[in-house]
Amino acid sequence: MADILSQAIPYTDITVANVVFALVVLVAGIVIAGILSGMFRNGLKKTKLPELIIEFLVRFLRALLYVGVLLAVISSLGVDLSSVVVGLSAVIGLVLGFGMQDSLNNLAAGIWIASLRPLDKGEYVTVNGMSGTVHAVGIMATELLTPDNQFITLPNKLVWGSPIVNATRMPTRRVSVDVGVGYSTDVPKAVEIAMGVIKKDSRVLTDPAPAVVTTELADSSVNLQLRAWVNTSDFWGVKNDLTVAIHSEFGAQDIEIPFPQMDVHMYKV
Repeated sequence: MADILSQAIPYTDITVANVVFALVVLVAGIVIAGILSGMFRNGLKKTKLPELIIEFLVRFLRALLYVGVLLAVISSLGVDLSSVVVGLSAVIGLVLGFGMQDSLNNLAAGIWIASLRPLDKGEYVTVNGMSGTVHAVGIMATELLTPDNQFITLPNKLVWGSPIVNATRMPTRRVSVDVGVGYSTDVPKAVEIAMGVIKKDSRVLTDPAPAVVTTELADSSVNLQLRAWVNTSDFWGVKNDLTVAIHSEFGAQDIEIPFPQMDVHMYKV
């Protein structure tokens, strides 16, 4: 066994013992990095830092620890670290000149996002044409989860450089439900019925007051919009229920909800 461990790998000065020791260092380093990251996360959770910043700092620390583990593995193989560092510096300098600038931009953007928090973990946002719940902001990318559980990864520079629509940051939101009525309809009566539908929902806030407004004289209908302010957590439930309720109530009150129509006149030539 000792003879096997002392054998050198062909064309190198590295022995089998060095390789075994390097593997042990690698496994131990990964385990220790995980433990330290967990301890760091638990320590940060005792502070008042937002979850988004905690996640960013933990990921940043983990990346640094993995770099340290990699250097420890190289050192355990008997390689002179000074030469490795010099070589890596040359490679990094070369890579920086050929496209690493995007990575640095993503890193800088991630720091700004974690610091200023235009979005936070658990919030539903639309950014750069993508919508989803914020899962995390990493060193290089922001992660979103769509309502149907698709995982979206956006480079941080695209997030920071794009308008961000945050649907859940504010405590209240306005629900808007559009509905059309026929031109022969008594519009004030339709508005009164619609207001009654809104007021029946206990989740609708009284301040700001709900409203029903006429928004358009369209081709086939007079368009109304039901506007109700609700707590953000109730937004989708109220929107769905109001849509169903106004359709049901207008049907019960013989208020016509027209569909697009076209009159075709045929002439005999």
